[in-house]
Amino acid sequence: MKMIELPRLDLQTLHAAYRDGAFTPRILIDALRDRAMALNDYYRAFIHILDPSELEPVLHRLERGTMDDFPLYGVPFAIKDNIDLAGVPTTAACPAFAYTSDRSATVVERLLMLGAVPVAKTNLDQFATGLSGTRSPYGICRNAVSDRHPSGGSSSGSAVSVALGLASFALGTDTAGSGRIPAAYNNLVGLKASCGLISTRGVVPACRSLDCTTLLTASAGEASHLLALLAQYDPLDDYSRRNPQWNGAAGFGTVSAGFRFGVPEGAEFAGCVESPALFAQAVSRLEAMGGIAVSVDLSAFLEAARLLYEGPWVAERHLVVEALLAREPQAILPVIRDVLAKAPDYAATDVFSAFYRLRKLKRRCDAILDNLSFLLTPTMPRPVTLAELEAQPVAANSLLGTYTNFVNLLDYAAVAVPSAFMTDGLPWGVTLVGRCFTDQYLLSVADAFQRKSALRLACDRGLPGAPPSRPVTGDRIRIVVCGAHLDGLALNWQLRARGASLIEATTTAPCYRLHVLAGGEPLRPGLEKCAEGGAAIAVEVWEMPQVELGSFLAQIPEPLGLGRIELADGRRETGFICEGLALAAAKDITASGGWRGWLQAQDV
Repeated sequence: MKMIELPRLDLQTLHAAYRDGAFTPRILIDALRDRAMALNDYYRAFIHILDPSELEPVLHRLERGTMDDFPLYGVPFAIKDNIDLAGVPTTAACPAFAYTSDRSATVVERLLMLGAVPVAKTNLDQFATGLSGTRSPYGICRNAVSDRHPSGGSSSGSAVSVALGLASFALGTDTAGSGRIPAAYNNLVGLKASCGLISTRGVVPACRSLDCTTLLTASAGEASHLLALLAQYDPLDDYSRRNPQWNGAAGFGTVSAGFRFGVPEGAEFAGCVESPALFAQAVSRLEAMGGIAVSVDLSAFLEAARLLYEGPWVAERHLVVEALLAREPQAILPVIRDVLAKAPDYAATDVFSAFYRLRKLKRRCDAILDNLSFLLTPTMPRPVTLAELEAQPVAANSLLGTYTNFVNLLDYAAVAVPSAFMTDGLPWGVTLVGRCFTDQYLLSVADAFQRKSALRLACDRGLPGAPPSRPVTGDRIRIVVCGAHLDGLALNWQLRARGASLIEATTTAPCYRLHVLAGGEPLRPGLEKCAEGGAAIAVEVWEMPQVELGSFLAQIPEPLGLGRIELADGRRETGFICEGLALAAAKDITASGGWRGWLQAQDV
């Protein structure tokens, strides 16, 4: 299939493209499938990408109906590979554990009925045990933004699939933060709904009594819309709960001033020099929305958090893999075996003792929340790097869970929401934690927070409730792009996320040659100015706030850099240039006229 320029994947834009006849679900899904296959060697986001025969029944059903028959008509979504999709293996990132169910999980059945289309099963930390995205025999799932940092886990592939624009949303799971940490690392909203609100039938358990099915989206508005469709009582799920009327779709809306939100006393940032100021900015943003910050003692919450891995709940995780551990222990990654090793040491009396302690802690925590609309925390104290995870896999992973591990134990709802970018371009976020069944209220606050922040959404998909673009004021700089940063292509989100806007599509002066640099995905261009034999190369001119240039430049790997590009009308603008030594091993594609022309000629 020839490379096509894809529409934005938010529901509103996508359905408009369908109604206008610009796309059909079949064309879109085929293009997304091809793109996912091209990117997966690098990002390792997917364990199984659905093939045409697996997609055919879903697409055929849509083609027999109309858009009015399906609220999520043709909306592509990804599924964490510990959630069943009928006829497709479920691995939980352990090939020896894999099985194929003849029935999809309840949440997947519901999405298929609504007209959504599954694109792939996504990579995860094995048996959903971990917050890093590095604990998988299918490879480390790469962060969508940074080569130095993990993607976060365990719903790593689900987050990356949305951040890369390969799915409108993704299903994850969350027991200790597995849907919130990857959201923070990839500039997404991670909704960990109240326990039992979205069915977990057909989900491989981590801790069955605590597990939640989660949503990873680019905006709180879309998460709200999806939650309203999916929060249905499931009689086949022993842990399913009925959603109160106030927590339905009507519960999402305007946030009245005067809300009180908790701010941890002496918040822990693990030595990060940027996070304290970014958290203070988030507090100020909520205050500007009419909120009243209230200092709270978080010690009871943090003690509850420690129970999850230092208490007998580890034995509940052990239940899932007990038989496999006895039969084939080498099939389970060593770091996971180490986590589970102490499970057999817990006695029944230890379990009850932990239950009693948790009940006392919950009384204290509930009393604090009774006087608040919600609790605000950093999603993580600070981002850890891949190098830290390699050196100290357990300690670094535990640090990530500081503000997430207590939520399910205390039966609360939580929404992780993007808040800022760090100086190296890595996203940074906060989490809103509220009492059970306050999900739509928390999403309302998160939506208003996103609007107030003026941060662009991941991949700039213009989702319902999307914040406005950054205003075109102050010092701005123009950037000329010629490859994967072009509008609609794989890396364009790096511009959009920084408030950049497209100024014009034009060409260079006729004195350039264009090359495809050696190496794997993502493919990178090399633009060379030459004395003879050159041509006019198709480019785009973008404009971004000058303060964002540093973080953008930090994401440009060698041998690329920024320099001056001469355009067709004689202007000289800042743009991508390439070190000459790298061109010896590159492929000359000047005759194509530009990156898009070359992609089309390659039939990709």
